[in-house]
Amino acid sequence: MPETAPEPWEYVLLIPHDPRAVTVSRHTLRLILTTHGLAALVDTAELLATELMTNAVLHTKGPAALRLRWTAGALWIGAWDADPEPPEPPGRPTEPTESENGRGLALVRACTEAWGWQPSSRFGHRGKYVWCELLCDLVAA
Repeated sequence: MPETAPEPWEYVLLIPHDPRAVTVSRHTLRLILTTHGLAALVDTAELLATELMTNAVLHTKGPAALRLRWTAGALWIGAWDADPEPPEPPGRPTEPTESENGRGLALVRACTEAWGWQPSSRFGHRGKYVWCELLCDLVAA
């Protein structure tokens, strides 16, 4: 059965400062995309959301949020956290490293059409919002 482009939608999942919340976010994302007929995006979107949410949980002390938005053939994945400091610039995914950490944003950069961050203060909130865009060409039924 060919997938068709769903109408625009948006979900926000607020999570506590708990490493288990990354798994909950990943499973929630899979359910949302599958329900909306976007199963083709699940694997890449899970990787991206996991990297963004892991950064939010590991590098901050407060709550976080996962935001998923579908519009005009693009999936926007974002992570909000309470730390206003910008994320570390991503390295190159091919750079050799012994570290278990530090490759998340490089993967995000390598797997998406666009990514970025913005301080939440411009919206009257503390913290920052890190986002990425994943494009999808769906065949209309």
